[in-house]
Amino acid sequence: MSETVPEALDLVDIGVNLADDCFDADREAVITRAVEAGVGQMILTGTTEAESEAVLRLAEQYPGVCYATAGIHPHYAKDYAASSLKTLKSLCLQPAVCAVGETGLDFNRNFSLPEQQEQAFAAQIELAAELAMPLFVHERDAGQRVFEMLKHYRDHFPEAVVHCFTAEKRDLYRYLDLDLHIGITGWVCDERRGAHLIPLLSEIPPGRLMLETDAPYLMPRDLKPKPKTRRNEPVNLVHICQRIAAHLNIAPQQLAAQTSANARRFFSLPGIQDANV
Repeated sequence: MSETVPEALDLVDIGVNLADDCFDADREAVITRAVEAGVGQMILTGTTEAESEAVLRLAEQYPGVCYATAGIHPHYAKDYAASSLKTLKSLCLQPAVCAVGETGLDFNRNFSLPEQQEQAFAAQIELAAELAMPLFVHERDAGQRVFEMLKHYRDHFPEAVVHCFTAEKRDLYRYLDLDLHIGITGWVCDERRGAHLIPLLSEIPPGRLMLETDAPYLMPRDLKPKPKTRRNEPVNLVHICQRIAAHLNIAPQQLAAQTSANARRFFSLPGIQDANV
């Protein structure tokens, strides 16, 4: 009797820092590995003006596979100026850019002052509202303030995803009350700091969940065999999907189909059969 071949997964990685210089030597191979494993579409994250321009160029280089965001991460909010908004708006008007961000608040490290972070965040929320584009939101140790700011503007911007969600149940419920999406990474594979996320997975409505690697960061700790490098890649979204599906007691193919449909709807991506892969 022949072995049953598992059905291939169809995945969208909503957070890949592909412009990071650690990918300079083999970026095309990284993309190829991901696509061959079933990660057919990727959202490349812009965190500064320069990086937003870089990920746009990459998205244009790999049409149908890569798309981009344009934004200023809270770590770099100190560099935000009036001219920044003009640059971001110009980038967001390009067809390959599908969200405003990465933006938000990070009160864990405070690489920029809280008031600088809030100014840049508010400006980018207003840009998303003006352009009717979704928001790609970063939050760390700032759940209350992010919730307050998003609630203030919620009637004006169409959608938002809290990417790389690592917070507690209270924060999750606040975001869901605002009809936001939730991005889950390999953090859930880390028994040291991600165990609290496991019971929360079933609290996320299927239509609100999306998956991401945040590569090259957040390598899943439970990968076997253990990788020789700590550089995470989008190909590892397959493992993340399998682990989350096991926690939810559903098939990985079902989870992949649900989360990819969510991502394509949220970011206005074509179906994989329509993409120029």
